Amino acid sequence: MNYQEYIEIRSDKRFGKPCIKGTRITVYDVLNWLSNGMTKQEIMSDFDELNEDMINACLAFAADKEHKLKIAS
Repeated sequence: MNYQEYIEIRSDKRFGKPCIKGTRITVYDVLNWLSNGMTKQEIMSDFDELNEDMINACLAFAADKEHKLKIAS
């Protein structure tokens, strides 16, 4: 998945944290909801502006970041 289609980092939005384009929802927000047991369906129900591809982009972003950390070690 090309998460860059859905994720942006802008210094003027949420202090430069990675956000879903067109929203103020951060990747961290989505990962936190998932880790606390929310399903993708529940997240999409609570936040109409999100779709499954956007949630998957957050997961792909986190996986890529983790992969890059392991390479840098």
